[in-house]
Parts: sequence; structure tokens; C-alpha cells
Amino acid sequence: MTFQSRLLTLAALALVVWPVTAARAQDLPRGVIIDEVICAGDAAQSYALYLPSTYSASRPWSLLLAFHPAARGRAMVETYRAAAEQYGYIVAGSNTSRNGPWSVSGASVQAMSADLGRRFAIDAERLYLTGMSGGARVAMQVALGKNKIAGVIASSAGYPDSQPRSSVPFAVFGTAGTEDFNYIEMRRLDSALTSPHRLAVFNGGHTLPPAEVALDAIEWLELQAMKAGRRERDDAVIDRLLEKRRRLIDASTSQADTVHLLDALVADFAGLRDVSAAAARVKDLSRQPDVKKALARERADVASEARLLDEIFDLEAGLGDDRRRAESLMRLRDRLSQSARAANAATDSPARSQARRILRAVTGGAGERVRDPEYRALLEQYGLRGR
Repeated sequence: MTFQSRLLTLAALALVVWPVTAARAQDLPRGVIIDEVICAGDAAQSYALYLPSTYSASRPWSLLLAFHPAARGRAMVETYRAAAEQYGYIVAGSNTSRNGPWSVSGASVQAMSADLGRRFAIDAERLYLTGMSGGARVAMQVALGKNKIAGVIASSAGYPDSQPRSSVPFAVFGTAGTEDFNYIEMRRLDSALTSPHRLAVFNGGHTLPPAEVALDAIEWLELQAMKAGRRERDDAVIDRLLEKRRRLIDASTSQADTVHLLDALVADFAGLRDVSAAAARVKDLSRQPDVKKALARERADVASEARLLDEIFDLEAGLGDDRRRAESLMRLRDRLSQSARAANAATDSPARSQARRILRAVTGGAGERVRDPEYRALLEQYGLRGR
């Protein structure tokens, strides 16, 4: 077992083995965000914290550990505050984990989990992780480390190696904006998984999900916990969430979107409620020629965007080869100029969103990735400014 694996395993176990010290929990206010809780075992580590207003050490609580690429713990906690209050989650956002060497985030995971395990009554079956961008990769890496993690909310990034997997031992709720440069990565992650998963796409860019999507994520985790036997079945909650889904389906104006919503309902409520009618409706809709065309067009658009990104990065590699450089630069100029025209269209559309995602994906990290001065000038020329 590597040092990293040992660290991750110990970090998760700390939540289970440390006894609750009620006095420490009583020192902290409930129902408000605390910007900084210093870890007792390591004063260099701290986290933002939200304790539900009803928190009591008399019973165990779900825990959501959160990671931001710029160590903005409060931003992570604010995102899930309302959902945490409603469903009884303790939320802790690291103030030290950030993009960079794994040792920094690993130390944060270890210190936070040990401190939380000492202070609070935590349900060992209800340990969850979430992160934004590089923070999502931290969350995924911890969950993949053979820890007892029930689920991960991954926003705008997936696995630490960016490679899709067919199955993982924890539930995955992904989020991405329509103009997110990691949109394709999140689509690939979602389409490859066969274990419990869901992807929520919202209007926006590379950012934390809005409050309503954060609530959807927590509610989805509650359903998964009931299905997996991690929490008692609550028929009132099931019925309320099922009705919420049905209202979304009734309000859908796109048959392709309706198919996706029905598919999600069937997957999420199977075993909790009779979903045969929804499954039959999905089958019927999917056979209709116009719906089949719309669904096929969606798949083709995702595949086309992925191919274009792969092509651009392959052409970038060609810039280092004197025999390929001139042609690669010419083709890169063509791809970037086409994307820039679509990205700067006055009217919002799927094509504009796709073009903006491509430009953001190509220009993101270019400072470290690109050395060719002419190509750097092209990226500066065609990159999105303030959009």
C-alpha cells in the first residue's frame, strides 16, 4: 500500500473510530456558516463548517466533505447549506486544499476527517464528498482509494486521471454548465457509468452548481441511500421527490428532454416505487421517429465536439514537429476562427455554447501547455474575453 493510499484510508477511518466529544460540538453554533474551524490535531489546517440547526450528538449525522480548487471552503459550504439544513448534513469545506501537489490536499483530507470525527456524531454509512473542478478530482481520488464513501458530487471535473470508468463503488452525481470547458468530460463520465449515477447540466460555465441543483444532488443521494439500505426508507420523502420529478416531466417542452427525465425517474425510483408506467412511456417515446432523430443528434453533437477537441490537441502536438508545424498551425487557425465566430454569435444557441466550451477548453492551461509563439498569439486572438 502506498503512502497516499494509507493516508486516504486513515482519513476515512478517522470518521469512524474517533469518539464524539460533546463539549467540542457544543462550542460551535448551529444553523450558521462558521468560516474557520481550526483542526485540533494540526493548527495549519482549517475548514468552513455548517451544522444543521437541529444537530445533536444523540444520533449520527451524514457528512459532506467539500473541496475547492482555490481553497474557498465557505463557497463550498454556502452551495449546500440549504440542502444540508433540510436533510440533516454536516458540511465541511477545506480552507487549505487547492489545485497543486497532492500532498497539500491529502494533508487537508487527513486533518479534516480526524477533526470532524472527534467533534461530531457522524454516520459511518453516510460519508459523502464533493468538489469543484480540481476539488472534484480530490473528492474522486479519495473515494477511489477503497474508502467507505457513499457518494460523490463532482462539479465540473471527474476522475483524477480524467479517464471514464464503467463502475465505481459509490454513487456519482455530476454537474456541469452549458459553457463549461469540462462539459465533454462530464458527459463521457456519465455515459460510461453503469453503477448509480446522474448528470445535471445547468445554464452557466465552469462554476459551482446553483442552489436548486445542489438540492437535487442531495435529494438524489438520499434516494440512493434508501435504495442501498444506508438510511431508513421514508415514504413521505420518496413520494415528495417523485411528485417533484413528475412536475418537471409535465413541464418539459422537449420530447428528448422528456425521455431523459423519464429515464432518470425509472433509474432513481426503481425498487422504491412502481416505475413501470414511466418505463413504458420511455420506450414508446424513444420509438417515435422525431424523438429518435433528436436523441441521435444529441449523441452526434457530443461525439463531434469530442472529436474536434481531440483533433485540436493532436494538431497542437504537431507544432513541435518541423515537418508538420506549418500545416498544423494553418488548421488550428481555421478551427479556432470557426469556433470564435460561433462563440460570438449574438443569439444564444447550442452551437454558441459548444463553441464557447471548445475555446475555453483549448485556452485553459495554454500557458503551461503551449510554447509555440505564433499559436499563443492565435489563442490570444480568438480566446473569449469576459464571456
